[in-house]
Amino acid sequence: MSRWAIGIDFGGTAIKAGVVSEERGILIERRVLTDTASGTAGIVAQLSGIIADLYRKASKIMEPGDFAGAGVGAPGAVDVDNGSLSYPPNLPGWTVFPLRDELQKCLMQNEALSISVVLDNDANVAAFGEAIYGAGREFSDFLMVTLGTGVGGGIVLNRKLYRGPHGTAGEVGFMIIDFEGTGIHGGIRGTLESFIGKKGIVAHARQMIDGSSTGSSVGKLCDDDYTRLSPRHLEYAAHEGDEVCLAVWDRVGSILGVGLANVTALMDIRKFVIGGGISAAGNLIFVPALDQLRRSTLPTMHEGLELVPALLGNKAGMYGASALCFG
Repeated sequence: MSRWAIGIDFGGTAIKAGVVSEERGILIERRVLTDTASGTAGIVAQLSGIIADLYRKASKIMEPGDFAGAGVGAPGAVDVDNGSLSYPPNLPGWTVFPLRDELQKCLMQNEALSISVVLDNDANVAAFGEAIYGAGREFSDFLMVTLGTGVGGGIVLNRKLYRGPHGTAGEVGFMIIDFEGTGIHGGIRGTLESFIGKKGIVAHARQMIDGSSTGSSVGKLCDDDYTRLSPRHLEYAAHEGDEVCLAVWDRVGSILGVGLANVTALMDIRKFVIGGGISAAGNLIFVPALDQLRRSTLPTMHEGLELVPALLGNKAGMYGASALCFG
């Protein structure tokens, strides 16, 4: 017997979906653009069609009796018990929506399939994927941080997701780093995301470039059009030794380290899995982050401190969503 499930990583830009065997990993996968213009009903129908298609294809190579269900990781606040998704970013017009129940209903009405659906926050699902299949396999407790357009997080305690009583635990992007800071995220001043989310990194880099007496080589990577400047440009220039870009990444890592130190002080978590597209900068972030984490915690908190890169990349959501179905 080899149980299998369908894992969905549902975002405002794309839907990544896969058939995952508990023993063999991803067997089939798909990626389609999210039909955001169609509203809640259209997206539910889109998700239903993807799940049905994958189920029928997988049933030809896997035992239908071993099917464990479909897991969905979605952006925004998720009430796991009620299966509702609240105010997801990048999905215009969504407020509080019973996504799980509507998706199960659509699968039955449109596809004649009775499939159990599990819904959770996308960052939680990615963290669980890393816990079961990736960089967190050896850790009993850890925090996963995703660095990308935004800054997300998921907490694993004693090998289980910790969501908190209201389902919002792990929202590290909203951690306050400087309550008088100029950056604002979600109406809140001085959050971690306002500093080291994509927009915050690029905005600070432009300030540093403008204020540098020696300039920066990064301009040639974006044809001196700084409206096109991205973290990837900053990464390439830093690896070439550009001092301004090296300083940008040192600041990003140091700010991340302060945030992680707060987590260590509050929860005694000492293992951190770092993922997301911006984490591709690697040691440009990891080295200053670990240094700052040590400087910002008591010596009694230093034992076991560890930062590791996530292993599953953009497949973490598919793995984690499926793992939720396996229980």
